[in-house]
Amino acid sequence: MTTGKQLFTTLTADGKLTLEVAESTFPEPKGNQVLVKMEAAPINPSDLAILTSAADFETAEYTPGKVVATMPEPFLTGNKARHGQRLPAGNEGAGTVVATGDSDMAKALMGQRVACVPGTAFSQYALADAMMCLPLGEHSSEVGASSFVNPMTALGFVETARMEGHSAIVHLAAASNLGQMLNRICIEDGMNLVNIVRKPEHVAMLKEQGAVHVVDSSAPTYMADLRAAIAETGAFLGFDPIGGGQASDGVLKAMEQVAVSQMSEFSRYGSNQQKKMYIYGRLDLSPTVLTPSYGLQWSVAGWLLTPFLQRAGFETAGRMRKRVQDNLTTTFASHYKAKVNLEQMLARDAILDYRQMKTGEKYLVTPWG
Repeated sequence: MTTGKQLFTTLTADGKLTLEVAESTFPEPKGNQVLVKMEAAPINPSDLAILTSAADFETAEYTPGKVVATMPEPFLTGNKARHGQRLPAGNEGAGTVVATGDSDMAKALMGQRVACVPGTAFSQYALADAMMCLPLGEHSSEVGASSFVNPMTALGFVETARMEGHSAIVHLAAASNLGQMLNRICIEDGMNLVNIVRKPEHVAMLKEQGAVHVVDSSAPTYMADLRAAIAETGAFLGFDPIGGGQASDGVLKAMEQVAVSQMSEFSRYGSNQQKKMYIYGRLDLSPTVLTPSYGLQWSVAGWLLTPFLQRAGFETAGRMRKRVQDNLTTTFASHYKAKVNLEQMLARDAILDYRQMKTGEKYLVTPWG
């Protein structure tokens, strides 16, 4: 048995959300499993769903290696299924394989530095499936820590567009690490991309990185600028990490307005152009507001990486993994604002900072300090 520190999160029925670092025991890997000594793990927006959610960390009780916050309604009831469960956290990370199961695939990874998706990455050790490990070769764990979720998601957007017959994409919150990756991929692949950002400086940043269409949602000319970009690119498929509010609603409106302007005859049912928004995150926890004024040919759906990979198939997923592996320090490079160990991750200043999910301010957890 191997022992080490691990972060756990527990939500109780009385509304107390506890994050704590505790000593944990890790079983020997079996079959296709490997035991990874974790060296780096990013805090992604998807991790915050169980780490912080909507809990009040301004008035939380902080002690070394532990914090107890209050979860308000309706989020407490909405998380009823996890009440009382002590959950590990950390979708992805990287480290060195120190033990393996008896499968050939697992044994081939012994001693290698790998990126992995164990779901328990905020820990000094983690069990991972060899199938979900990406050998990093000479790359460091820091370089490889974010080599699965964001890169495979960004590639997945382009693959989804192709599978559904689109040659252009709209992306919201496009100045994020993932958004910058998507911009690089679309430039390489010749996929038209409309980037929607929230600040003028983000427009300048993406333009410097070669983006052609960048629209500032804070500008008074936002809708006109968005319509112009959609008309030029033919982008009627969008991906929205914001989720709440009217972000997707506004894009669907602009898509329909462009489509209607291109019609030769009036129709009371709106355009025949199919318009689709995929919501893949909840940067905004408020309700998703739709005010259908975009005809009847539209849809809003959820998008998650794992179901997409299952739908895309082994060959496509393998091709995507190989592309990430070959371009870790270029197309799929990630950057971090700060590095924290497991205990520092639970400090008040750190939590209040990384839970805001500000553009370009991702944290990296280094479990061994």
